[in-house]
Amino acid sequence: MKKILSLLVLLAVFTSCEEDVKFNTPAVQGLKDNDLWKATEFTATVGTDNSLTIQATNGFETLILKTSRTNARAYALGVNELDKASYSVAVDDLGLDYQTGTDLGSGEIKITAQDTDLTAGYITGTFHFRAVSDDGDEVFFQNGVFYKVPIAGVAQ
Repeated sequence: MKKILSLLVLLAVFTSCEEDVKFNTPAVQGLKDNDLWKATEFTATVGTDNSLTIQATNGFETLILKTSRTNARAYALGVNELDKASYSVAVDDLGLDYQTGTDLGSGEIKITAQDTDLTAGYITGTFHFRAVSDDGDEVFFQNGVFYKVPIAGVAQ
């Protein structure tokens, strides 16, 4: 009888354990200079010219990704002013701004067809870039992901 009772108690202990699994959907995150950077707020807007802007922030740091189209493909950074990435951080009363642009920085924003549905209102993709400040300092983002970011609407 004691063995049965012990077995029931042991069974109850193992079956009452639960795992709190948290899914990160939607999300914007990446490795900024090899440290995890994760946005707490983010949104995407589509321009009247079918361009895309994703803005993500964690309170005092802001990441902006822009592409000339919403088509699922890779957009090279450091080539023009239509496809670009920028990162800014507010420290005390100073602002540090980094960006890519024509002959400035490098990288790629890739919109993926999988898990992107513009009619349902969300977009998914990856990014990596090297952005440069006015002083010549650099910031690097690697393994960046934006996953099912909600599209707020059409920007005017």
